[in-house]
Amino acid sequence: MATASTPSSTDSTLKAYEDKINAQIRDATAKLDQFEAKAATQRTQTASKAIEQLKVTRQSLAQKVRDLKTTQEANIDRAKANIDAEIAKLHTSIDTLTAEFNAAMKK
Repeated sequence: MATASTPSSTDSTLKAYEDKINAQIRDATAKLDQFEAKAATQRTQTASKAIEQLKVTRQSLAQKVRDLKTTQEANIDRAKANIDAEIAKLHTSIDTLTAEFNAAMKK
């Protein structure tokens, strides 16, 4: 006799993790957009390059989160650790870029 399949706790845990990371990516996007708008008139080639790199990193993270759905269960913890490390680097890079810009504006 077949039983109805219920969503596994792994699926709900993964969904919660995806939601958390997607929220952090949206936060990074908002900060990056805000910085880009402030820096538009004062932007140097170095700042432009840094902003573009951060956008690529953000897109890469979003893709990795989408890829979690097809990641083998045995590899999910490693994939999540990788994503957590990259999201932390993204936020740190945005904060550093913003601080450098603000310091340059005060000169």
